[in-house]
Amino acid sequence: MTVSSPYAAALGRVPVREGTADVLGSTTRFWDYGDPDAATTLVLVHGFRGDHHGLEPVVAQLDGVRMVSPDLPGFGDSTPMTGAAHDVEGYGSWLRAFVSGLGLTGRVVLLGHSFGSIVVAGSLAAASDSARPDAVVLVNPIGQPALQGPRGVLTRLAIFYYWLAAVLPERLGFALLRNRVIVRVMSVAMAKTKEPALRRWIHDQHDRYFSAFSDRRVVLEAFRASVSHDVSEYAARIPEPTLLVAAEKDDITPIAAEYRLQKLFPQAKLVAIPEVGHLIHYETPEAAARAIQDFLKARA
Repeated sequence: MTVSSPYAAALGRVPVREGTADVLGSTTRFWDYGDPDAATTLVLVHGFRGDHHGLEPVVAQLDGVRMVSPDLPGFGDSTPMTGAAHDVEGYGSWLRAFVSGLGLTGRVVLLGHSFGSIVVAGSLAAASDSARPDAVVLVNPIGQPALQGPRGVLTRLAIFYYWLAAVLPERLGFALLRNRVIVRVMSVAMAKTKEPALRRWIHDQHDRYFSAFSDRRVVLEAFRASVSHDVSEYAARIPEPTLLVAAEKDDITPIAAEYRLQKLFPQAKLVAIPEVGHLIHYETPEAAARAIQDFLKARA
């Protein structure tokens, strides 16, 4: 059964073009939204096990900017990298090369959501002066080690789940990673909205896209990266103006830890969105977009 998106009408008004780029052995698919001649370009990096669809509700709310949204190598429609591992260092190298290959002019802003916040931060911490953006936006940033979050027990269960998927025979391990029941449990645990229609759509999005990875090796490498690193490791090496869009009910990084993270950046602003958890991009994309537009206007 098709579940209609509450953001479909707004997204339908945004022009979109598709493209591919060969980066570190990955045929990377990307979607280029908005005005191609806009003065500001946002490069969007989605979260773990997702693809570009996850950030489309935010894309639908942003005006007057160009947005380039790739599928991370090994996820969605992008093939894995052959020239790097699928860890923070590898994805960081990929991101710098991908952005360089776009040949962008004007103001460039990097935006990362969840695991994408770690990828963006890790990439910038190792970037040369010539490869730096003008500003940074991190949505639901992973601001502390995963095991320290309010649901550390669930993180330990996730570690066991991925360990089991790794030690099982290839076919069984792959099937376990794509198990729809486990995907649904994850989705139910993260959704905070009380709106039945929105909850149904969120679950449908996870059913459709949360298992869109190329193979077991890629998802296991990326998972290990996601629980072994966090943005706080890199914050002090990111001098660019930075916006943190945090959630007051995030089960992965509590809001107190996000405020501690803010202080580690040379210059960062934090906007806390109430009544939402780790799914800002699905549940409150309008609030996220307002925070991003205000941030960009203040630094125009």
